[in-house]
Amino acid sequence: QINLSVIRQYVDYLINKQNVKNVFVNGTTGEGLSLNIQERKQLAEEWVCQGKDKLDHVIIHVGALSLPESQELARHAAAIGAGGIAVIAPFLFKPTNKDELIAFLQKVASEAPAVPFYYYHIPPLTGVKIHVEELLDGIKERIPTFQGVKFSDRDLLDFAQCIHKYEREQLAFLYGVDEQLLSALAIGADGAVGSTYNYLGQKTNLMLEAFAKPDLALARKYQFLTGEFLNFVIKLGFGVAQTKAVMTFVSGIPMGPPRLPLVNASEEFVVKAKAKLDSIVWPDGD
Repeated sequence: QINLSVIRQYVDYLINKQNVKNVFVNGTTGEGLSLNIQERKQLAEEWVCQGKDKLDHVIIHVGALSLPESQELARHAAAIGAGGIAVIAPFLFKPTNKDELIAFLQKVASEAPAVPFYYYHIPPLTGVKIHVEELLDGIKERIPTFQGVKFSDRDLLDFAQCIHKYEREQLAFLYGVDEQLLSALAIGADGAVGSTYNYLGQKTNLMLEAFAKPDLALARKYQFLTGEFLNFVIKLGFGVAQTKAVMTFVSGIPMGPPRLPLVNASEEFVVKAKAKLDSIVWPDGD
C-alpha cells in the first residue's frame, strides 16, 4: 500500500542530505504503472503539497496504457499545480511509428494545456524503439507545451542527435541511465532523472560540479565509483525492490516492499549491498 506519511520526511531528506531539489513522481522506481488511478493521484497531491516552497520542480508521470486514464491524470496534475507532466509510451498495444506515438501524447498533453510536457523514453521497458530524434521533428507544432525528454536508453547516438538538432528550441534533455550520465553530459545533457539520485544525489551533484569546472578527472572518479556500486548490485540482481532496500538503509526512511509481481529484496542482498556501498571511498573523503 502507498505510505503518504513519510513523504514530508522524504522531501526534507532529498533536499538536506542529497541536495536534490527536483522530483519525478510515479515513474518506474515509484512503481507508477503498478498503482491504481486513486493511488497515483494521492501520491501526486502529497508530493506537490510537501514540496511547496521547498522543491524547484515536481514532475508527475501520468502515462498509462489507457488513454482516458492518462488524460484524467494529466488534468489532475494540472489542477494540483504540478510543475510538469511526463508520459511513457503505451507498451501493450504499442505505437508502431512516430505519428501514432505523437497522436497519443498530444491527446494527453492537451488536457493540461498550461503544464510543461515531457516524453518519457524508456525502450528497455516499453519495447517502443522509435528514435527520439525522429519523434522531435515537428513535435512542438502538435504539442505546444512540449518541453523535453526523459531519455532512459543507452543509445547515445540518438541522444546526441536530439541535442545537435534541437538544442536551439530550448528543450530539456534529461538523461536516465545513471551509470552513463557523464557521457551524456559530455554530449550536452541538461540534467538527469534516475533512481540512484535518491541515495547518491550528493555524489552526483559533486560530479556535476567537477564537470562544470571542468575537472574531468574528478568527474570520472565519481562516475566510476557510482558504476562500481551499480555493477556490483546488478550482478546480485538489481531492480525496483532492491533500489527500495538500498534507499531504506541509506536514508533510514522505510520505503516498504514492492507490489507483486515484484518481490522484496533478500536479506543477503541488503547485507552485501550495504557492505559494498560502505566500502567505497569517495573523492570528497566520505
